[in-house]
Amino acid sequence: MIISYYDFQNLPDRQAQYDFTLAHGRLISERTTSQSKYILYEVSNFSVELIYDIVHHKIISMNLFENKFSYLNKN
Repeated sequence: MIISYYDFQNLPDRQAQYDFTLAHGRLISERTTSQSKYILYEVSNFSVELIYDIVHHKIISMNLFENKFSYLNKN
């Protein structure tokens, strides 16, 4: 499903954004630390990073990247 960056930001609440990302996002990468898991998804023409608390089993934060190439080109 295609959604614009603007429309994604204007979904009713964070839970709606999480749900949309999990339902329609394409997993790009995943990284785990001692207490958190960072999961990067491609959604339409932007990317969403969900930060998951491993201890409490819940999403604790989200970062949006309007230009998906900004993080792919970091060396």
